[in-house]
Amino acid sequence: MEQFVRSVTTPRPVPLTPDILLHTADDMITLWERTGAPEPPFWAFPWAGGQALARHVLDHPGLVAGRRVLDIASGSGLVAVAAARAGGHVTANDIDPTAIAAITLNARANDVTVTITTGDLLDTTPDVDVLLAGDVFYDRDMAARFESFLLAAHHRGTLVLVGDPQRSFLPHGWTRVDAFPVPVPPDLEGVALKTTTVWRPAP
Repeated sequence: MEQFVRSVTTPRPVPLTPDILLHTADDMITLWERTGAPEPPFWAFPWAGGQALARHVLDHPGLVAGRRVLDIASGSGLVAVAAARAGGHVTANDIDPTAIAAITLNARANDVTVTITTGDLLDTTPDVDVLLAGDVFYDRDMAARFESFLLAAHHRGTLVLVGDPQRSFLPHGWTRVDAFPVPVPPDLEGVALKTTTVWRPAP
């Protein structure tokens, strides 16, 4: 699987976090068609929500330094890499085996240590200090599951941060923490820049 990821991506700096290299596809649409999957290859591109969340973590390393961090639905592993760079003890999780390969390659490319787990964690109660999620509110049913999972963690005392580029199913009533204009591919997002916000659940 790592060989496949290497064959369809090129390591390049992430626009909002240029000190991080990410195995990135040259043409997301073509790759999506090639995979034949119903959803885009989330592992092959630094999505706006992940970029904003990674930038916020790098700008505020005290949020994660020395703490147990879970990056849920990690995709490429961008947020996990940023959290590890900032000193966190990081676990990256995704249900896609290709994402697991991409996270492995991207952690290696950035010389950081990230523990990687596969499988659906949304019905579990992870014992972590910080829970990070980039761009997870794009589908109604999945957004509802993520909201329930994230709020439950928040109520247990976990620091929960989400990066979201104005997706349709962002929950109401969350608290804005930070925001960035993030460069995005127009063929995917319809615009060249998306204002992307970092949120946390309301107290």
